[in-house]
Amino acid sequence: MKKYFLCLTLVLISFSNWAQTKSENAVANSVEAFRKALIDPTESNLKALTSKDLSYGHSSGVLEDQKIFIKKLLSGESDFVTIEFQNQSIQLVEDVAIVRHNLAAHTKDSGVEKDIKIGNVLVWQKQENKWLLIARQAFKLPQ
Repeated sequence: MKKYFLCLTLVLISFSNWAQTKSENAVANSVEAFRKALIDPTESNLKALTSKDLSYGHSSGVLEDQKIFIKKLLSGESDFVTIEFQNQSIQLVEDVAIVRHNLAAHTKDSGVEKDIKIGNVLVWQKQENKWLLIARQAFKLPQ
């Protein structure tokens, strides 16, 4: 009986780890699609990845909703030339994923070029079987 219980426990733990890994991979794929959409934005790809209730916070303290976030990217007011997400971690809590990483980018916001390195916390929620960004908060990294 003890062996049966031990085997069942190991199978359940393995299945749980497999399911979490599968979800983490799905979140990681959504984050990568988001990174690419920031570089080559279209209204359709940004709307497909973000919630209509998006709260998008910048390291400067500026807060945007989905409509303003998309408008600034499409107009070139916010223009990512390159982006790299570094030291990324993903934490799953039921249908929510908390993604942390450092963002290193070359931007050309309103035609002005600069390099930035900031921290990000992204909150993704699984809605209708797909992961959508519901919140992002950037912060300045310690020097």
